Amino acid sequence: MRGWQPRVVVFLCQWSLKSDREWAQRSQVPDGVRLIEVPCSGRLSPLLLLSTFQRGADGILVVGCEPGHCHYKEGNYLGRRKLATLKSFLDYVGLEEKRLQVAWLGESDRGQLSRLIDDVLRDVRELGPMQELATLEALPSSVCAS
Repeated sequence: MRGWQPRVVVFLCQWSLKSDREWAQRSQVPDGVRLIEVPCSGRLSPLLLLSTFQRGADGILVVGCEPGHCHYKEGNYLGRRKLATLKSFLDYVGLEEKRLQVAWLGESDRGQLSRLIDDVLRDVRELGPMQELATLEALPSSVCAS
């Protein structure tokens, strides 16, 4: 683990935290962190997030608008339900819950993105590198037979 650098993907709602987006564009994002803007946190598929882990992310942070302030009216409510369901499923697939973190931020929370990223990086460092998730190809054929 010596020299290991956690890889964290941040899915950031394009409507939240405009000033923090400016911070991210100034290349102050820590090494190993990738920011991906999404139209709305409610549009994120749980399968996309699981796939992000399968492709090597050690942690994920989803940042959406605070409830009641979604550009698309109820997108963040849908996102909250999807993410809560996914979080309850993580243990089943062998992932620690702290590997997926969610923040609902409003205009009064400007400047919090860098702290949130630091918190996720700290938590992921404590957990250590991600173990490889099983894929359907790795499962015995008897499990995949219908």
